[in-house]
Amino acid sequence: MTRSQLIQRLAEQIPGLTHREVELLVSAIFETIAAGLARGERVELRGFGSFTVKEHPPRVGRNPRTGEAVQVPAKRRPNFKIGKELRRRINAK
Repeated sequence: MTRSQLIQRLAEQIPGLTHREVELLVSAIFETIAAGLARGERVELRGFGSFTVKEHPPRVGRNPRTGEAVQVPAKRRPNFKIGKELRRRINAK
């Protein structure tokens, strides 16, 4: 499902809101989650899952073409852990 499909489905499910209002709400939610992660905070959505930021230290990698050692800088990456309720719904048959 793409972002626009998500907005369309929400607009259909909530007839009191216009397509533009739903679009603003979805954008605000995504922006709030992204801003929290940028600050290093944990974002938990009960029943859905939690987003955290994992720190990856610098390391020495290899250029696959030449085999030359390359310094890979430290990185911060988002991580998602699925919640119990979502896992149950996905695995229900």
